[in-house]
Amino acid sequence: MTESPHILVVEDDQEISRLVARYLRANDCRVSLAGNGREMDRVMDASRIDLVVLDLMLPGEDGLSLCRRLRAGSSVPVIILSARGEEVDRIVGLEMGADDYLGKPFNPRELLARVKAVLRRSDSGLRSPAGRRPRVMTFLGWRLDCGLAKLTNPEGGAVAVTGGEFDLLQALCEHPGRVLSRDQLLDLTQGRSAGAFERSIDVLISRLRRKIEADPHHPEIIRTVRSGGYVFTPEVSAS
Repeated sequence: MTESPHILVVEDDQEISRLVARYLRANDCRVSLAGNGREMDRVMDASRIDLVVLDLMLPGEDGLSLCRRLRAGSSVPVIILSARGEEVDRIVGLEMGADDYLGKPFNPRELLARVKAVLRRSDSGLRSPAGRRPRVMTFLGWRLDCGLAKLTNPEGGAVAVTGGEFDLLQALCEHPGRVLSRDQLLDLTQGRSAGAFERSIDVLISRLRRKIEADPHHPEIIRTVRSGGYVFTPEVSAS
């Protein structure tokens, strides 16, 4: 990304909004604010947004509903904020398509670190350095363009994936036939500094299966290994 990333903060607590906006702007981000779903829609319609920081507890339409709606029509990365700290709430947020989850209260420095990490992983984030040749990996007719962060199905159609889904699929393609534990997949994709947790891998695997498996309930491409993790079964060609 050659210009400062444009972050939309959807939060009805004005004190938190101002704090987050001030900190992000001090760290070379452009920031827009919205207090509810209607205001979020207006900003999204008027501007190119690189990432949405979305509170769960909002007046009117709640954050989970907004996240689901965003993911249905856009691949913009989403980080959910919420005072709810239970793992089940984080899992629900990830299942709705969020890229990350941060509980309140939080340190603005941690939020900034997560914003940068998600942008690096996302299609709308940082691209490969100039001069670096993008790699392309193919399996069973599928095409994974690592330079463009693009997934194409065997019929040639583009398949929308989030940054987290793409990174996970890339990690699996880079280690075909090898059983990878959840810990290994976390290290390969998100890193421990992101505060990720093992169940997030299960959620991403489920989302990927719905997109690339003929029958997600009986997966053949990404198989579960009991007490082990996951294995990517197809042969992969790289160029």
